[in-house]
Amino acid sequence: MATAAISGQSDLLKMEDAAFVLEQVTLEDSSDDDFDYDAVAVEDDVSDSETEENFGQALRSLNEETITESQVVQVPPTNITKQPEVVEDFLRNFLVKYRLSQTLETFETEWYRYLHTGKIKPAELAPVPDVYQQNLALNQRVAALEEALGTRQAALSESSSTYATLLKERDYHKMHHKRVAQEKGKLMSDLKKLKKHFENYEPALRQLRHKYEAAMKEKMLARLERDRLAARLEALGHQVDSGPQQPQQPQQQQRDGEAAREAWPPATRRTVGADGRARGHVTISDPDDIHNRGPAHPDDSTWPLEMRVNPYSAAALKAAEVHTFRANNTIKAHTVAVAGLALHPTKQLLATVSDDHMWKMWTIPTGELIMTGEGHTDWVGDCDFHPGGGHLATGSGDSTVKVWDFAKAACTTTFVGHTQAVWGVNFHDCGDFLASCSMDHTAKVWDLHSGRCRQTLRGHADSVNCVQFQPCTNNIVTCSGDKTVSLWDGRSGLCAQTFYGHYNSCTSVSFNMRGDVIASSDADGVVRLWDVRMVEEMACINFGRHSANRVAFDPSGSILAVASNDGTVKLWDAAAQSHMSAFGGHEDAVQSVMFSRDGSMLLSASSDTTVRIWSK
Repeated sequence: MATAAISGQSDLLKMEDAAFVLEQVTLEDSSDDDFDYDAVAVEDDVSDSETEENFGQALRSLNEETITESQVVQVPPTNITKQPEVVEDFLRNFLVKYRLSQTLETFETEWYRYLHTGKIKPAELAPVPDVYQQNLALNQRVAALEEALGTRQAALSESSSTYATLLKERDYHKMHHKRVAQEKGKLMSDLKKLKKHFENYEPALRQLRHKYEAAMKEKMLARLERDRLAARLEALGHQVDSGPQQPQQPQQQQRDGEAAREAWPPATRRTVGADGRARGHVTISDPDDIHNRGPAHPDDSTWPLEMRVNPYSAAALKAAEVHTFRANNTIKAHTVAVAGLALHPTKQLLATVSDDHMWKMWTIPTGELIMTGEGHTDWVGDCDFHPGGGHLATGSGDSTVKVWDFAKAACTTTFVGHTQAVWGVNFHDCGDFLASCSMDHTAKVWDLHSGRCRQTLRGHADSVNCVQFQPCTNNIVTCSGDKTVSLWDGRSGLCAQTFYGHYNSCTSVSFNMRGDVIASSDADGVVRLWDVRMVEEMACINFGRHSANRVAFDPSGSILAVASNDGTVKLWDAAAQSHMSAFGGHEDAVQSVMFSRDGSMLLSASSDTTVRIWSK
């Protein structure tokens, strides 16, 4: 019994914090069983005080065997499988918890006796669930769920606030969208009204355009008639000053007048006085031309008459045989990009200009260097030979135009007037005037005799990129970064016609030798042909997505060469209205291209510092 008491007491100490379930148990009378009990001798000298003393010593010995923390060996955690509590342990723990020691002793006595007799079979005993552990796990889970619920509620509160803010913003944007939609509808309605209103004006605009074109044609015809009458008047004055003659028939007089007029070249025409001596340039040869009258510099040159015969107008020139051309020579012209080319009017000489601030003159087709000019302080963009062949004009990024004399091997004239870089230069066929164009949105006409600016052509809204005189006339054509091509009267400085059609900056413009067709190129690689007499577009040619830097006609005007930014020279057959094969070989963009005067050669200048000569 002492052993049972000690075991019960220890179980009581271990399980005093555990949970128990109270069950009613009926104890049967075991007097009828067949168990044979042996009598246990009772020692008379064992008293209750000794029993209590032994129990206390046992408790003290258990306490002394407690292992200190320093003696605990750290072992790695292992997975422990918890076994369900059996029935007898559950009952024993319950009796120990409520200190039912006598009932516990009786229970253990009868329990072990039934186990030995076989009345109770351990295999048939069901385990008792650990309700306390289950309740503890459930409580922990409930606490975790409550914590998660609190977190979710806080997030929900914040989300509700954000949702309310988004609703306000949505309502604001919805209102703003409605307002924009209303404004859009109003604008669309106004556009429809304006379009309808414009359609009402379209017939009137078309009629006014036709009237304007007719007026321009009449103006040109009137100018031709005026020049014809002025030439006739000059011839009659010459006849009167030369002495009395026999009366002539009207037809004979007209023929004599025309013969006299043709006898004086435009570049050297003078007015002859009664003494038979030629007067100076200050005498006005055209009495109807107010721009040649009035205050003028005494050294100013006189503009030639408009009615002059173009030697190429009736000439039947053969088209250049470009299909037989090949690269015959390559000239390493400069150390940097070659920007422009010019051919001597009578000799086989070529002038080149470059970004290295110099111009050079070469023999062609051999490519021998014979002269170099230095004087500009910035890149040189273009050059042109004087019709007499003794001078060269150059335009530079230093805003100046220089005229170089080959006989003196020096620069003889520097024109200063442009405020920005000069892109192009071109001589008049009489040799007395030089035109230049600049990034300052203007083109200027310079008088070589007086050394001053005679006209400033204003009207373009962007850089003027190219300029050229119309052959055997006083008209000037320009192209600009404002996507337009303009035709000017060089004597008055007024714009006679503007051609519209390009969708990007115009890069180059050129007349054919007859002077009745203009070719213009733009940065989109598009070239347009314009009829000067009819004042209308003749053709639109797309040479690809690369910029067309320069255009040039062959002498017959039937072949068009285009310097392309892709390093090739593209060709167009104007007679057949078709593309021809392109010349490739340059390693960089082709900046300039031109035909020789007889059409036997094609020359191209490139940013790869070379000039290529294409011929048979």
